[in-house]
Order: sequence, then C-alpha cells, then structure tokens
Amino acid sequence: MEVKLSMSEDLTPVSLEKIAAFISSLQKENGEIPWSVGGKTDPWDHVESAMGLSVGGFFTEARSAYEWLAGSQLDDGSWWSEIQDGKIINSCKESNFSSYVAVGVFHHYLITSDIKFLKTMWHTVSQGIQYAVNLQSPDGEIYWARNKNGAVDKMALLTGSSSIYMSIKCALAIAGILGKKRPRWRKAMDKLGVAIKNRPDLFNMIKSRYSMDWYYPVLCGAITGEEAKRRIAHLWEKFVVPEWGVRCVSDRPWVTMAETAEFILTLTAIGDNSRAKTIFSWLNDKRFSDGSFWMGVTFPDGVIWPEEKTGWTAAAAMLAWDALNEITPAGKLFNHKFWASWNK
Repeated sequence: MEVKLSMSEDLTPVSLEKIAAFISSLQKENGEIPWSVGGKTDPWDHVESAMGLSVGGFFTEARSAYEWLAGSQLDDGSWWSEIQDGKIINSCKESNFSSYVAVGVFHHYLITSDIKFLKTMWHTVSQGIQYAVNLQSPDGEIYWARNKNGAVDKMALLTGSSSIYMSIKCALAIAGILGKKRPRWRKAMDKLGVAIKNRPDLFNMIKSRYSMDWYYPVLCGAITGEEAKRRIAHLWEKFVVPEWGVRCVSDRPWVTMAETAEFILTLTAIGDNSRAKTIFSWLNDKRFSDGSFWMGVTFPDGVIWPEEKTGWTAAAAMLAWDALNEITPAGKLFNHKFWASWNK
C-alpha cells in the first residue's frame, strides 16, 4: 500500500549548533552525558547524544564522551545498563548497549576523518562488539543481557538485535579502515541478519506493540529493497499519526519525538525522502526555546509528557535533519545505498 502525504508546512530550519549546545550543557566534566539534568545515564543513549555533538561540530565534547566510554567499560566489554551520579542503578549488562559504541565511533570518523580517533577507540569498540557476539544463539538471534554475576538471560529483542546488526556493520567498516580482519563478526552479522529477516519467532521478548520493532529491522539495513518498503507500508497506519508523529506504542494516544526522528531516518535510508521531509515538518512545533525537542506528546489534547528534556531525543532529531539535508558526511550513515557502495 502506497501512503501519500502532503507537506503541512515548510520546514523550520534546525540550528544544529544550538541543539548541540543543549546536549553539551548536560555533559559532565568527565565526559558522561546523562539523559537530562540530574538524570540517569545508559551507554546507548550516551552514544546517541555524542553523535549529536559530532553533527553540531562539538568535536572536543564528542571525543570526551567516547573517552568516558573507554574509561568506564567493564572487563568483559560491557557497561552497566544504568548509572546515576556514579552509582549503579541497573546492574544488567545489555548486548545492544555494549555494541552501539561502534556506530558512534564510525559516525564521528565519517564527519572528522580522524584516523587517530579510530585507532584510539578500536579496543573499546572491539571489546563491546565481542561481548554482543558472544551472546549469539545457535539460531542467530542475540540474547539481550547478562546479569551482574555473568548469567545469561536467554531472551532476545528484535529491536535490540537490529541495533546490534547496525553496530557490527559499523565495527566491520572500522576494522576495514584499520586493516584488521574479523571474519567471526561477519559470520555473526550474516546469521543475525537472516534471523531478523526470516525468523521473528526467535525474538521471544514480544514488543510488537512498539513501533521500534516495526522500523528497526529496516533502519539497520537487515531488511532492504522492496521487502523494506512493504514492511513500512504494512503498519504505517498503525503507528503514524498525521500532523503528530510516530506512536511509541500502537495502542496509546502518545507520539514520541525520538521514534519519529528514527522513523524519518528509516525513510531516508530507503530513499523515501519526500515523506521523511513531511514527517519532519510535524516536529516543527514540538521543541523548547533552547532548541531541544519534547520527549513526547499525547494527542489530540497536546499534553507534553514527559516534560524531561533529554539529550538523546535532541540528538535523534539532529541525525534525522542531517539525513534529510546531508549536512555532514555522516548524513548517509543509515542509508542502504551508502552501505551497498561501501561494501563493494
């Protein structure tokens, strides 16, 4: 089903520098970027915020964020799932959290061409990817976490595994630049890709109510071409709310700006820039005066919820804007044609 949209209004320009300054205002002196002022920190959203800093040209702050990751990585290549004010508040060690550093590091390299940075971060990236690969099941899906004692929780998330697929892809690109061979990673990625495409039954943490399970397999590039377009069309009306954005959960009257931005990234990844631009126009009135974006809003009553100002939400919007306008060389990071060309 082809869904056509009309542009509701012209796009309001996004000041990447202003939004990056907001993210920088959250960053601690040691480089850590919590969700919000006084909030918790998790490794995935920390990386997302660092990517926003890179897009905005805050390269020193972005490097500091990655240095913090390198310094706080655990011996097994993972990080604690959540900390706050230096204290562990969630002692799980999640596979997609461990691997996402590869996406951020490659993203920063695409913008800066800083080979020294890649070499410095290689050990951290390698350890994080290996932690995730070590959690792969014989069927290809990747178990989501170990507990603080190292015991594996043999449950798998489709969204999490899709994120890992993208992470391994970026890690292999970094390895290629540095002249390193990682055939086990390639094999793990290929096996994971088959599971994502063909074996939804393997992902036993059922999250089909969540829009991320819909678009992440396309965003990460595990599903491409006509199959990707069919997947997007199939659940479009379930999750996309005209003039508002993308629902986080299908049965709730609530859209979130991060999911909306990631869906815009997904559309640009498959070349659907016209609809991506239209959906970005719906974000025009969903930001604060400091440049940051709302986390979410209920409809049709328009209640902003939660009111928390998060760096990773702002960063997701920055990545979407970059993908639409190709402001930096990393604007094509999620683009399927970029990866097809890169892998030639």
